[in-house]
Amino acid sequence: MTITDIASTSPAPLTVDELIASRVKYAMGGWVDIHGRSKAKIVPIDFFSDMLAGSERYTPRGITGFGSMEPQEDESVAIPDPATLRILPWDRRFAWMAADLLREGQEPFDQCTRSILKAQLRQARELGLEFKLGVEIELFVFRPSQERGAYLQPITPSGGLKPSPAYDTEATLDAADFLDELVSGMQETGFGVYSFDQEGGDGQYEFDFGYDGALEMADKVAFFRVMVRQIAKRHGLVATFMPKPYTEAWGSGHHYNMSLESTETGQNLMTDPDDPRGLGWSRLAYSFSAGIMRHADALAAIVTPTVNSYKRLNPRLADGTASWAPVWSAYGVQNRSCMLRLPANRPAIENRVVDSSANTYLAAAFLLAAGLDGIRNDLDPGDPVDVALLDTRRGSGANSVRLPRNLLEATEAFAVSPLAAAVFPERFVREYVDMKYAEWESFHATVTEWERDRYLYAL
Repeated sequence: MTITDIASTSPAPLTVDELIASRVKYAMGGWVDIHGRSKAKIVPIDFFSDMLAGSERYTPRGITGFGSMEPQEDESVAIPDPATLRILPWDRRFAWMAADLLREGQEPFDQCTRSILKAQLRQARELGLEFKLGVEIELFVFRPSQERGAYLQPITPSGGLKPSPAYDTEATLDAADFLDELVSGMQETGFGVYSFDQEGGDGQYEFDFGYDGALEMADKVAFFRVMVRQIAKRHGLVATFMPKPYTEAWGSGHHYNMSLESTETGQNLMTDPDDPRGLGWSRLAYSFSAGIMRHADALAAIVTPTVNSYKRLNPRLADGTASWAPVWSAYGVQNRSCMLRLPANRPAIENRVVDSSANTYLAAAFLLAAGLDGIRNDLDPGDPVDVALLDTRRGSGANSVRLPRNLLEATEAFAVSPLAAAVFPERFVREYVDMKYAEWESFHATVTEWERDRYLYAL
């Protein structure tokens, strides 16, 4: 089974009486900041109806990384979506919902990441298309240490296998208590988990679960980020979505499996048995892919949004072995060295660039917009690349373009992208660009151990 063979089923909304009967004492409407973290005020269950009506106000600017809060600015209100309600499996006193941030008059707050995705989904529906998404979640879990430089203490005694502990049964079973509680919570809250495993790095795990509508999937990932961190703490662990926590390790991707369905019939539109290329894909799928390839440089600022993201986007690990992380805006059939893979076992396009630090709402919105641009302009991606793209300097002809090498290049592309200007509110673009330039400049101004090792005595 694959990520697009199984559709997720979200739990049915509960009434306030049912919540009280379930002994829920508190509720929250979690809006998601630029970093993908859920933010919320928490109300006693007696005020549940008030919260649904927008009783909880926020001054989010200056908190989420977007500029500074001006004292004369209006507040925002959080409007929770009852369809997303989940009782916290690890602490049943609390219920969580995804929320939209709105201004007075019910206009979306221009930094509301959930509203940005909803706007792009409306664009797709105007074309008769429904955007479906499956996310392969990878993350690292480690034991915290107070010793300087020893941040990643192995979670299991079996994890340090060389060259990689990937799929190792004992390495997974060593973490069974943590994994059992997490996967049980995912199943209880409608994820539809069908597999999980030890990944390529020590303490790295992947969770595979059913696909869903893009908004529903983004809501699930937002909840998952809260759940995995809280359950990890219960076991004396720390869970991180940092893409590449240490040099020798594999990086954590969040591969996006993207498909389009007809709003009228629900039919998957990505395949065509009469494909002239003989690969079984539809013209729609090729155009969608071509749009993403066309805008890959600007997309990078959202789907690989941190300085650390570009430590993962290297085709080789520190020991010289293949990392399977793409550095070229190319597509292939089973070619995992390309940004896009058109797999033989599922009717969805896999984007292998997206990493674990990406905000799912923003990444899904921008990728959808790029794909729709390809469809509107009937773009063609050319023929697939069938060779491994392991050279960071030379691609494979016209159909492989080098992705940004660092956050600076990605931010520069995003700053001048007409598509970014169409997808995101003007202030969002301006303040996101300023934030990412500041992040890059702070990193670039920091002298590292690598520099001291290389230059201190040699120069």
